[in-house]
Amino acid sequence: MLEKFETVRTTITVPTDLIKRSQYFIDGGSIPSRNALIVTALERFLLELERQEIDRQFETLADDKAYQAMNQQIAEAFAESDWDALVEGETE
Repeated sequence: MLEKFETVRTTITVPTDLIKRSQYFIDGGSIPSRNALIVTALERFLLELERQEIDRQFETLADDKAYQAMNQQIAEAFAESDWDALVEGETE
């Protein structure tokens, strides 16, 4: 799994309960190793944080008058072609 990535060995402290809970799935073959579990969980968590950051940045655009004006100009500029595409799509 990690062979295709540059890796760094590190040490972490994990609550005993999480070790016990994860061992159940390791022993059952659901996950290949605790390392794989941690890497997958960390990747998913970071992706969620990144999505939240993108959403937060987009939220600031809601009050950005310059962005809203530009967006309106773009919508107006493409209104005719958008309509043509819609009509053409409905006839197919």
